[in-house]
Amino acid sequence: MSFENIIGNNKVKTLLSNSIQANNVLHSYLFVGSDGIGKFLFAKEFANMILCNSEDPLTKPCKHCTSCIQFSSDNHPDFMVIDLEDGKNIKIEQIRYLQEKIAEKPIVSSKKVYIINNSDFMTKEAQNCLLKTLEEPPEYAIIILVLSNENKLLNTIISRCTKIFFQALSNSEILEYFSNNNINNTFNSNILKLCSGSIGKAIELQSSAIHYDNIDSIINSLDKKNIIDLLGQSDILYQSKDNISNLLEYMNIIFMDKLIDNYNIRYINCVKIIEQTKKKLSSNANYDMCIDNLLLKMWEEFNEEYSWS
Repeated sequence: MSFENIIGNNKVKTLLSNSIQANNVLHSYLFVGSDGIGKFLFAKEFANMILCNSEDPLTKPCKHCTSCIQFSSDNHPDFMVIDLEDGKNIKIEQIRYLQEKIAEKPIVSSKKVYIINNSDFMTKEAQNCLLKTLEEPPEYAIIILVLSNENKLLNTIISRCTKIFFQALSNSEILEYFSNNNINNTFNSNILKLCSGSIGKAIELQSSAIHYDNIDSIINSLDKKNIIDLLGQSDILYQSKDNISNLLEYMNIIFMDKLIDNYNIRYINCVKIIEQTKKKLSSNANYDMCIDNLLLKMWEEFNEEYSWS
């Protein structure tokens, strides 16, 4: 069964499978959706189905024909993935190489498939170069652009591709992925909200779940500790400069969750304080001073009689 090992986006699975069965695969696609929801996995599986030599479209990918065997070993001559070369951009030289290879006829399959992952990071020169191929692709060529932000692409590229939009995964689908892959789940409901439907982000957060437990403890202590004790308990914030955006967003989620359960203007004010902290940090304000101010202002919301303001 196609896409059997990929979680979520069942409508996309049906759409792509039907195109294979109807022999109606188009020349160019945009796979669009937020990071970490499986777009690239879908693109690879779709490529495998396209390249499979089975005569029965219902069995694609068959997993035992020459094409499938070479694909599974990452050794398929009619398949190529282009991605960030230096961790920053996809450059014109990479697209020119694609053009050289795409001009060669297929060797193993009747088609050739090219995936450009993170295609929203193509330079303008690379995009203009690719446009020539999209305008007149060889009859056997399929190009799949995988991206998160289509606003970074030229409108002329977008107009020449069929857009497939991928939905964020549900919390139950993320937990299903964890279960299927024997990953220990230590998430509470608020950490799941922070994942924003992304398995990629869920895996990232899983490795630092204890940090979010510390944030829970800090927030739950705002009305119980004096400010010195609170600052002493908050090392995780001072030590997590690279991860502070996630930690601050997690704070927002907690306060919004509390607000739903019990309307209190303090929770709204804390969200405002957190948003102000984000703005200060984005303008390169002193990091430790921003955290000091964040904790002090939130503490004052719950300890008005001791406010220093």
